Amino acid sequence: MEQRIGIERMEEAIDIFGSFDENIRLIEAEFQVIVVNRGGEIVISGDVENVVLAEKAVRALLTLSAKGETINEQHVRYVIGLARSGQSERIAELTQDVICITSKGRPVKPKTIGQKQYMDSVERNTVTIGVGPAGTGKTYLAVAAAVAAFRDKQVNRIILTRPAVEAGERLGFLPGDLQSKVDPYLRPLYDALFDMLGAETYQKYLERGNIEVAPLAYMRGRTLDDSFIILDEAQNTSREQMKMFLTRMGFGSKVVITGDITQIDLPADKTSGLKEAMKVLKDVEGVGICKLTQEDVVRHVMVQRIIEAYDRYEEKKRK
Repeated sequence: MEQRIGIERMEEAIDIFGSFDENIRLIEAEFQVIVVNRGGEIVISGDVENVVLAEKAVRALLTLSAKGETINEQHVRYVIGLARSGQSERIAELTQDVICITSKGRPVKPKTIGQKQYMDSVERNTVTIGVGPAGTGKTYLAVAAAVAAFRDKQVNRIILTRPAVEAGERLGFLPGDLQSKVDPYLRPLYDALFDMLGAETYQKYLERGNIEVAPLAYMRGRTLDDSFIILDEAQNTSREQMKMFLTRMGFGSKVVITGDITQIDLPADKTSGLKEAMKVLKDVEGVGICKLTQEDVVRHVMVQRIIEAYDRYEEKKRK
């Protein structure tokens, strides 16, 4: 079977094919089809079912290209997944929603439909719980939303916190005072903030008290008004810590809680505060719960493969 897709501008074909046709080679390998650019048309040939799927993927890439996206391997792998799950038309939902501009002038925007829904929830709700595997952009996008709200003067403080639970290590053996002991835990939050604000601006806001990065234990006994508060790695909170954290929120504040419930480092007899909160708060007005999946992984393709391999292994163990 042969399917033809008309192209309006030559640049679109160049963008979709990629340098040395690497994007199209991915589609050809995935769907066992042949794709060529012939006289202002993209021609796809192969078995009927494969051609139908490949056409959906190519049309989705054309939609992204028309929105000004520079097509890369990540986009191609994502639209292949969408085509296979019959959701390729949904690519149009990924409009040019720029959440925030980084200090280097790079726009931060949702790259998958799951991320888009996550950001919509943050905008709509007072409390958003975002759960999903590593690499789905939970923390980075939450920090981007916090910086955007701060720049827009919707809040006058950004508070980033995470529980100081070690992944199999002990804090006490580390040299230095408390701050230098907890800093390694807060590193991913610092990194995201540095990226958005630049080191100088970050330092200025930190000194003024507009930005606070602290372990969760520091939140006890405080009321946080006019703040954008992010609780990261929330799967490692106890139920008491989670309840304490959720009741810190004051007027004019927004809360984002992120975590990965497959990576709980708590002792086996302790309930994860995040898992419990997802059950307790699921029908509460003003609370949004977003579940990101491996389809939303926007890191290196190997991260996705590793997550899938672990999922299969865990599934086998359970059986």
